[in-house]
Amino acid sequence: MATGAATENQWLKGRVKAVTSGDCLVITALTHNRAGPPPEKTITLSSLMAPKMARRGGIDEPFAWESREFLRKLCIGKEVAFKVDYKVEAIAGREFGSVYLGHENLAKLVVQNGWAKVRGPGQQNQDKVSPYIAELVQLEQHAQQEGFGRWSKVPGAAEASIRNLPPSAVGDSGNFDAMGLLAASKGKPMEGIVEQVRDGSTLRVYLLPEFQFVQVFVAGLQAPSMGRRQSTQEAVVEPDVTATSNGDASADTRGPLTSAQRLAASAASSVEVSSDPFAMEAKYFTELRVLNRDVRIVLEGVDKFNNLIGSVYYSDGDTVKDLGLELVENGLAKYVEWSANMLDEEAKKKLKATELQCKKNRVKMWANYVPPASNSKAIHDQNFTGKVVEVVSGDCLVVADDSIPFGSPMAERRVCLSSIRAPKMGNPRREEKPAPYAWEAKDFLRLKLIGKEVIVQMEYSRKISPGDGVTTSGAGDRVMDFGSVFLPSTAKGDADVAAAATPGANIAELIIARGYGTVVRHRDFEERSNHYDALLAAEARAIAGKKGIHSAKDSPAMHITDLTVASAKKAKDFLPSLSRGKRISAVVEYVLSGHRFKLYIPKETCSIAFAFSGVRCPGRGEPYSEEAIALMRRKIMQRDVEIVVETVDRTGTFLGSMWESKTNAGTYLLEAGLAKMQTGFGADRIPEAHILELAERSAKNQKLKIWENYVEGEEVVNGSSKVETRQKETLKVVVTEVLGGGRFYVQTVGDQKVASIQNQLASLSLKDAPIIGSFNPKRGDIVLAQFSLDNSWNRAMIVDGPRGAVQSPEEKFEVFYIDYGNQETVPYSAIRPVDPSVSSAPGLAQLCRLAYIKVPGLEEDFGPDAGEYLHTVTLGSGKEFKAVVEERDTSGGKVKGQGTGTELAVTLIAVDDEISVNAAMLQEGIARMEKRRKWEPKDKQAALDALEKFQDEARKSRTGIWQYGDIQSDDEDVPVRKPGRG
Repeated sequence: MATGAATENQWLKGRVKAVTSGDCLVITALTHNRAGPPPEKTITLSSLMAPKMARRGGIDEPFAWESREFLRKLCIGKEVAFKVDYKVEAIAGREFGSVYLGHENLAKLVVQNGWAKVRGPGQQNQDKVSPYIAELVQLEQHAQQEGFGRWSKVPGAAEASIRNLPPSAVGDSGNFDAMGLLAASKGKPMEGIVEQVRDGSTLRVYLLPEFQFVQVFVAGLQAPSMGRRQSTQEAVVEPDVTATSNGDASADTRGPLTSAQRLAASAASSVEVSSDPFAMEAKYFTELRVLNRDVRIVLEGVDKFNNLIGSVYYSDGDTVKDLGLELVENGLAKYVEWSANMLDEEAKKKLKATELQCKKNRVKMWANYVPPASNSKAIHDQNFTGKVVEVVSGDCLVVADDSIPFGSPMAERRVCLSSIRAPKMGNPRREEKPAPYAWEAKDFLRLKLIGKEVIVQMEYSRKISPGDGVTTSGAGDRVMDFGSVFLPSTAKGDADVAAAATPGANIAELIIARGYGTVVRHRDFEERSNHYDALLAAEARAIAGKKGIHSAKDSPAMHITDLTVASAKKAKDFLPSLSRGKRISAVVEYVLSGHRFKLYIPKETCSIAFAFSGVRCPGRGEPYSEEAIALMRRKIMQRDVEIVVETVDRTGTFLGSMWESKTNAGTYLLEAGLAKMQTGFGADRIPEAHILELAERSAKNQKLKIWENYVEGEEVVNGSSKVETRQKETLKVVVTEVLGGGRFYVQTVGDQKVASIQNQLASLSLKDAPIIGSFNPKRGDIVLAQFSLDNSWNRAMIVDGPRGAVQSPEEKFEVFYIDYGNQETVPYSAIRPVDPSVSSAPGLAQLCRLAYIKVPGLEEDFGPDAGEYLHTVTLGSGKEFKAVVEERDTSGGKVKGQGTGTELAVTLIAVDDEISVNAAMLQEGIARMEKRRKWEPKDKQAALDALEKFQDEARKSRTGIWQYGDIQSDDEDVPVRKPGRG
């Protein structure tokens, strides 16, 4: 939009932003190249004079409001064409012009409807007159004859058109009762017309029909400040804009300011303060949507300065929109907690979530936003089903993952419930008592979940430091995994299928709803539960119902005598009350070993150590001891059981029998081959001894676990097997790929199969890439793939690829080269089908690891150094090694990709070296020995003795991992403390 003289008599296009009176409009440009809001012009319709609304005198001229409303409703927000006809420099350079709405001349429409007078040629300068003056005069005469608008001939019509304005609309807002207005209309939509936009989130509004003139702050947000200037009289929407006669420089001296003028002038300051970034843009955004528009205002509250706080809604076609939400969504206002608290909970959450999304996307005022540092990290696609093994507290569970083999260390997973915090259980060893309702929260979950199938959806992990108030093992940080846990839904029909697929009740929500916990108030960008809103709603219900920790009542005191930490004498004092031959109800608190437990006896309010009579599992560190613990954790951990106490031993452990769901718990171990009977003092003293003997006999017959080498009539030591003297297998190999952590792939040298496969591949005549759709390899298929480094074609297994048919030659497939052990991603164009005669032969690459030593993984300290060393000494043109096979591990199953399949533990010796690679890595301080175990065969003990010399050399010289002295043993070197065990 041009400015100055260049715009006179030149037709321009624009959009009507405001209508300040029946003959004056504010028009903005449709497009512009500069930053910020577009330029705008205030145009008074040439040769017209509309009635003036209440100004200095305090009352309207007749029909002033109707005149303004006619023009406002006619053209606000619409596209118009206009030109400047003339200027009057004596009136601050006011511009008068002609405006067209479509094909209609606005001046003609105003005059013919009787809403303005026409100033004829005799009433003003001849050169300052509308080009359409003759037509306007004729239209005025016709309107007068017909009695249209201000020419109405109805008696009393002129007087009735004068508004009865309250004091706030005529400059006296001192007695305005904001609280009274709020009380009368809180929550009810009020009609209004926006008269002025002070900034993006502050409006000055006429409330209809009483015409109260008020200032409203949009609830829940704040737009950037417009600053302060030395003279801030915003002429665009100044109610007094038509105070001067149209084209007449001789205006009266201004009278008292109206309330609108006073509010505008209140921003004036002798000190100039520049506006915030995006302030002008936010103001224009609001003006474009609500200035001079009909809006609905829902008052939400009043601040301490008597300012009204409310939600503002406007119409955009057939859609009603929330101005506050629009501002925040477009990055032009920030969320403000104090006024957002006046909104209902749903609106508040929506506003907060919208701002958070803008921050993530860095929209407008958040362009340079730097999120605060967070110690949480999202967990994706880690959902599983399993049975609850242990309830650690009201917000922490241990779940046995069904997809992981039984007995594996990873089979049990500790899951903290996302976004909630239950009362702390305390720590008896540090004399920390449980917080109020901690026991109730834990027992609620125990009764509801122990042994039940649940659906777990992992959501985020969080690094906990000792300073966070959470107990951590050791001095370092600890990572905790958080997720949502659901009971399966009880859908009708096939209950098993429904449970596997459909989550039901959210456990965290149940805890919060009963008042056994609180919802964590997360910071921006901090990971949280996917069901956070439901948790907040449950907490609100618990607070309203005064449940649990939200009630004024104290939780019942728990006085429990813990005999597991008391003297053996005190335990013996309890023997008479516990050994009366009757079954006693108890709860299993911990599984200390396969046959020894910590029990809570509710009737006696005491905790005891309890062990089976005549049933013993392998000791700690022996084979199958951990598997026995895992089994009993799944079977009886935190279950309600019944016991019969027979005696107490010298350590204070009570001996007897236990039943869970009418089943003798000792049979679980005996049937699984994880325990054996010891009846030296007489089987007649053990209840149901015959049942235990049958369970043991069944395991012997099936040669399970500790009975795997059992021969009828021959005693076998638990877990041990006969050592056979054998000649160790030795292979001549070349290393083809190093994976790190002491693991690598080899090919056997001189093997006829290697030569045969290589000859077959060399004889193949490879054609062009197959036609799209004719060849769709799937996971597990053997194909030919072109290796990217040397463009050679090799046999490969498809590890991953597109799910459907191939659509493009650039689609990616992950392949594992079965003859070399490496893995990469190649395009479809680098894959060919292979003849069955070539693909049927097993892969030539054999997975190996260095025997008897532990090499750090690539993600651990010194792991990269170890990987680089192994790479340097093993990979090379034709470098051959002797690999002595110490052990075979077939638990990897069928080859599925890199790092899987049968693994050989080998001693790797170069042909021209005196010591093995195993020993060399110990000597370099980038590996350490496996822990010795007393049951190892003699040949392995000898090998460990030889290797220990090299480790001692590195330790004494403080080389590599020994630079700070002896390092702590890892998880495999010490008994693992299972989650929740005593």
